[in-house]
Parts: sequence; C-alpha cells; structure tokens
Amino acid sequence: MLGVIVNTLTVLLGSTVGLVFKKGIPEKVSRAVMLAIGLCTLYIGISGTLKGENTLVLILSMVFGAVVGTLLDLDGLISRLGGAVERRFSREGGHVSLAEGFVTASLLFCVGAMTIVGSLNAGLRGDNEMLYTKSLLDLISSCMLAVSLGAGVLFSSVFVFVFQGALVLLARVLAPALTDAAVAEITCAGSLLIVGLGLNLLGLTKLKVANYLPAILFAPLFVWLFTLLPSTLF
Repeated sequence: MLGVIVNTLTVLLGSTVGLVFKKGIPEKVSRAVMLAIGLCTLYIGISGTLKGENTLVLILSMVFGAVVGTLLDLDGLISRLGGAVERRFSREGGHVSLAEGFVTASLLFCVGAMTIVGSLNAGLRGDNEMLYTKSLLDLISSCMLAVSLGAGVLFSSVFVFVFQGALVLLARVLAPALTDAAVAEITCAGSLLIVGLGLNLLGLTKLKVANYLPAILFAPLFVWLFTLLPSTLF
C-alpha cells in the first residue's frame, strides 16, 4: 500500500500548490491551462488504446459496461458524492463547481493504465515502481487541474486512495484472470475512457464517463470467453 499512500499524498500536495497560486493567475491563463490539460489527456488516452489487441473485446466491453454503468448510474453516484463535498466545503461566488473538479480529477487519476497495472503490480509482487512514476505525473497534473478546477481536485485524493487501495488488496484474488491479453484489453478500455474525459475537458462533449467504468471489468471477462471459442472463428 506504500505506493498508494505516496500517490495520495502527491495529489494532496499538487492540489494545494495549485490552489495557493490560483489566486494570482488570470482567468484566461487558467482557461488556456485547462485546454492544454485536455489535449494532453487526449494524447494519453489515444496512446493507451493502441495497446489493445482485439477490437471486438473493446466494443463488447464498452457496450456492456455502458449498460451496467447507466443502470447503476455510476456517474450520478460520483457526482452526488462530489456535490455533498461541495455543499460542505464550498464558498459562495466560486466560478468553478467543486463537484466538477472532484469528478474530473477522480476519473483522470483512477481510470488510466498506470493506475490499473501499477496497483496490480503492487498487490501481486510488491512492486511500487509504476505507482511512484504515476505519483510524479499526478503531482504535476493535480497542480494544473487545481488552478483550473479548484478545490474539488484536492478532495479527489480520497477517491484515489480508496480506488487504488481496493485494486491492490484485490490483486491476488484477480490474479488468475490477469493474463497479458487481459491486461492489454483493460488498458485499452481504460484509455478510451480517458479519451472521453479529454473531450469533456476540451468542452467538445459532456460524456458521463463514469457510467462506462464497468467496461474495465468486462474486458478480462470477454478475453477469457474468447479463449473458449474455436480459433477458426477469428
């Protein structure tokens, strides 16, 4: 869990630094930073999707994930959680919704390939190297996000700790299903969600990205099911 703790602390530190310097940054600069983060998020997501090896697995995972996530209203659940934080801590007159910052940062820090693979490596082999690398990236990202999205980014550190901590603890249980092919498709599905998040950050779409999170769980399931089918079908 050391890697998870370090990652959580870096998000807290980066967000705090961003909030401290936010007051002296003009709104047009803050907006430009937000667009830059959106473009970088798109790049990260597109790069990750290229790791996928089976387009059919991706399509099925996204479709089934969307159905389950929408029925469970995962986006609404996370938004309500962010709203509860906002009602408790926000001040009147803010230009940016605290809930928006919480949801955006939580998803950005938790659905990427480094989060999933890094947490699994930490849980299975005690190898925190990838989480340490991710921590450095999140330190910079959380600082920039806090400048544009405010204090909600700071509270996303709680989501980071819970989500990544759960992955580390569940790693040994999930180990039998985590073949190289399964990890590749998990990475691909998670990266596609990051693409959606990048489009939201650029203001091009208003996708409820959290509703697609179950796709990450469906990916290894479909990889396993495909291994049971005759190879002549592909």
